[in-house]
Amino acid sequence: MKLHLTQADGKQLITGYSPDWISVNNLIYRQSLVVLPEALVLDWTVADFDQLNQGDFECLLPHQPEVVLLGTGAKHRFIRPPIIQPLTDANIPVECMTTDAACRTYNILMAEGRKVAAALIL
Repeated sequence: MKLHLTQADGKQLITGYSPDWISVNNLIYRQSLVVLPEALVLDWTVADFDQLNQGDFECLLPHQPEVVLLGTGAKHRFIRPPIIQPLTDANIPVECMTTDAACRTYNILMAEGRKVAAALIL
């Protein structure tokens, strides 16, 4: 699926998605990653939803997002609250959705000027 947005103003924009890759600013990435308006975290080493742990979310704290969109892959899944405890303690909500939905939602929130983080599992 190709995604479009008229203006990104130098921000990280998700420009495409397939089950095997995510395109950010027209560059293709074939691994799980975190996209924020001002940063791209490529060393987010999550390969499988079932292997998520608290440490996978602690790396988001320095970015201080308003909300984290967790793209859970092709299937919509819900995360157990203890795993996102570092974000909960910092009053950062986590919304779980499929990865393609997280890509679309990220672009909408980013375009609104929100400080959103999309943690996307491939």
